[in-house]
Amino acid sequence: MPTRVSPSNRLGLDYRREPARFRPRSIIDVHTHVNGARAAGVYREVMDLYGVRLTFSQTRLTDADAVRDALADRVRFIAIPDYMSEDKQAAFTTGFLEDIQTWHERYGAKMVKFWSAPRLRDFADDAYAEMGPFDSPWKIRQAELAHSLGMMFMVHVADPDTWFRTTYADSAKYGTKLDQYEPLERMLERFSDRPWMAAHMGGWPEDLEFLDGLLTRHPNLSLDTSATKWQVRELSRHSREDLVAFLTKWRGRILFGSDIVTSDEHMQPTEPVEGRPVFGLSNSPDEAFELYASRYWALRTMLETDYDGESPIADPDLAMEHPERYDETSAPRLVGRNLPDDLLESLYSTAAEQLLVDWYEK
Repeated sequence: MPTRVSPSNRLGLDYRREPARFRPRSIIDVHTHVNGARAAGVYREVMDLYGVRLTFSQTRLTDADAVRDALADRVRFIAIPDYMSEDKQAAFTTGFLEDIQTWHERYGAKMVKFWSAPRLRDFADDAYAEMGPFDSPWKIRQAELAHSLGMMFMVHVADPDTWFRTTYADSAKYGTKLDQYEPLERMLERFSDRPWMAAHMGGWPEDLEFLDGLLTRHPNLSLDTSATKWQVRELSRHSREDLVAFLTKWRGRILFGSDIVTSDEHMQPTEPVEGRPVFGLSNSPDEAFELYASRYWALRTMLETDYDGESPIADPDLAMEHPERYDETSAPRLVGRNLPDDLLESLYSTAAEQLLVDWYEK
């Protein structure tokens, strides 16, 4: 029986029945943000239904014990700064040095996440040059510490093209999209003996040719498919031929990720909090289930089927650029690519086993 329509379920799908439409898979999700004891339990049900056997989570340090209790051996942790700290500059400088040590020693983290989205300039102020770019003095110190601990690196380098045409239109302040990659490439060369993974299809799913060049220049770099709404919107615009050719060429260096964010705030009625967009997205355990399940449904539908229709997930980016045509409940076209089984096996499991699982087990 269809459920109610919501921003995570515009099509009224029964996300508990929908997995029966997919072939059984064994999936490793290399990019989640699992937080909250209750929410982690809801997420575990979603994992079971959609074939996800292991996740690599960027969990808040204060939630790490609860998430480990809820997911046991099905979670590995990635070291992140305290994004929620009121003192952002401390959190991204001295605080992150301390957190890297804690993540590694107490929670076995073998990967550190560097976030350098353009909007970091909005709260870094005059300290941006010291803490913002990937090759800034503070990030170099943090990378050197992580390197000494035997850790690898994950990066968030850029945001959607839609944002650069709207939110980041002031290139004098934010730089162009291409500008974001220059400090990253310097760091890829500086720490060339370590694996790097660039989240969100390297930050540029809109341009497979650019990603091809980036992967060619840096053999130590891999990409993940996280940020579901973004990937569904942009990868659906490429031809199947071009996408399959790209994934085939870079088999083993493209990994499955969803960017699912869980939180106990999703379990109860809440109002959206400015600057914290993950909250306010659901108001009950049932809504949280749909929020998390919708991401796996959309990604698996795009990768495994020949579906051609609207995404079930509302995508406010459409209204951001074309408010005269869309509102915040609108969604883009989702085009199923029906990838060959060998590519799916690599994307879902083998690539992550060889890059991440093996690294964490060293």
